[in-house]
Amino acid sequence: MPRLETPHLGSDPTSILDQALSSAYLRAAFQPVIRIQTGAIVAYEGLIRSHLPGAALTPIDLLDLARARGKLGEFELRAARCIATEFSRQALSGRLLVNLSAHAVLHDGMRPDDVIDALTVPGLDFGRITVEITERDIVENAAALAHALGYLRARGVRIALDDFGNGHSNFEMWNEVQPEIVKIDRYLINGLSRSAEKLAIVRALCMVAETLGAELVGEGVEEGDDLCMLRELGIPFAQGFLIGHPESEPAALVPAAAMLALASASVPVPPRPRGPVGARPLNAEHLLIQAPALAPTQTNEDLVQIFSTDERLHAVAVVEDGQPIGIVNRRAFTERMAQPFARELFGRKSCTSFMNAHPLLCDAEQSLQSMADILRGEDQRYLSDGFVITSQGRYLGLGTGESLVRRVTEIRVEAARYANPLTFLPGNIPVAEHIARLLEAGRPFTATYFDLDQFKPFNDLYGYFRGDEMICLLASTLTGDLRHDSDFVGHIGGDDFVVLFQGDDWLDRCTQMRLRFNQMAPALFDAADRARGGIEGEDRQGSRRLIPITTVAVGAVTFADEFPRHAEAVASLAAAAKRIAKRGAGFHAVSYEAEVPSAQPIV
Repeated sequence: MPRLETPHLGSDPTSILDQALSSAYLRAAFQPVIRIQTGAIVAYEGLIRSHLPGAALTPIDLLDLARARGKLGEFELRAARCIATEFSRQALSGRLLVNLSAHAVLHDGMRPDDVIDALTVPGLDFGRITVEITERDIVENAAALAHALGYLRARGVRIALDDFGNGHSNFEMWNEVQPEIVKIDRYLINGLSRSAEKLAIVRALCMVAETLGAELVGEGVEEGDDLCMLRELGIPFAQGFLIGHPESEPAALVPAAAMLALASASVPVPPRPRGPVGARPLNAEHLLIQAPALAPTQTNEDLVQIFSTDERLHAVAVVEDGQPIGIVNRRAFTERMAQPFARELFGRKSCTSFMNAHPLLCDAEQSLQSMADILRGEDQRYLSDGFVITSQGRYLGLGTGESLVRRVTEIRVEAARYANPLTFLPGNIPVAEHIARLLEAGRPFTATYFDLDQFKPFNDLYGYFRGDEMICLLASTLTGDLRHDSDFVGHIGGDDFVVLFQGDDWLDRCTQMRLRFNQMAPALFDAADRARGGIEGEDRQGSRRLIPITTVAVGAVTFADEFPRHAEAVASLAAAAKRIAKRGAGFHAVSYEAEVPSAQPIV
């Protein structure tokens, strides 16, 4: 870069800040964008930096300063000119991405011709330029913005939406502007491989992009696992510190850490939602019924009036100084008041006469999962009385037992579809989905099926509580050696587990898992049963005999060069290998060839 003479800095702070926006103190920096499929750098985003002595101004500071002085459009054009000139001077390869704000285009006098003039530099063709539209304010007229950008498109410039998923880069902008590129905000990309919620959002964006004909760029990539997940999702481009920091003279090669992640042959294992799968962030407030309350000084006649006014009201709370002290059940109250002379005897008495002085109180923030304990409690009055919902001890409204039972049941049913309610490990649907991903990728993997031997007699003798302990022991054994980037453990029901390995060391690891469980399982038996090596019980033929200590049997099927078409076939083959293992030495493995497993076992 040609050396620039440092202009004289005035002593006036306003003058100094204005100089920060001048071309003399602006420098360009470039951050690479790669094509994930090949790992090649295909573009650079041009960013602006200020080198004003004694003033550490960030790019956001510069934009805010320019906007405050009514010079946003002028400053952005100056920055674009600086970036385009330096990009051309360094003869950088690929495309140049230049940021312009929608506010400057719509409200600050920036005309398309001004943008064309700013980007017209020797050696840079407009066909290599992409203008990124950024905006921190609501764009009230996205159609007008699209119209203005049409002039740039006519000159061969492509359009991108920046930071989608944050700020005001929204679906209206996407639909109106019809960008060729959409850059997904770093909030959604950073930690993508560990967040089921972010993954669900990004998957949805992939579907939108396919429908609207846009290509996606994942911004903020800082971890190799996130880069692998972008590749798994089919997102074509990536940008972030893992790939390269903004530099005045950027490197021409992608760092080794990024290339190592791209070279990984493993199919990424998608993250699971935090906590029990299917548990949504619902709390007691979501069951709230806005219901009137009575003070203890009010009478049963007042209560009759409330119930007659609202026939849907199942109960009424009695509240003193904002705090609930009881609840009156509609049905019980109506039955009492329907008896002969009841209104004459009790009508003018306090509404506390027939109230339950110990109502079930639930804070509005209490989760429905924790409220499920109510369903197991001995006091079942909640089914008729419902419960009182409070906030910091003060009355808010009521909830019904019916609505609580319905919502908790829905949560559990939804959870059971995707995770086992005992171990919270993925259930049948996630297992099938991951097997389908492995088959689609066509990469080697091994499907193993773990099943407990002699578990039913153990469960019959010691009861379901200790039986659950045995199942949880197997779950912890399988997940204790889990490689989160490549292994997948699923609990498909009862004492049946599936583990999908992608590494070559699956046999040794599988053997170690089996040995560890077999060593720990005897601790769940009583001392006398451990001493004699088993329990007295009936076998499948009904004969009494000594049934050995519970162990685990494992069937395995490896898939290397040929693969079945459907996930169901993989599960069936693994289950068949498991049945052979249970009849023999407790372990059996085969390799898959031409639609059927080979007759020769691996081990």
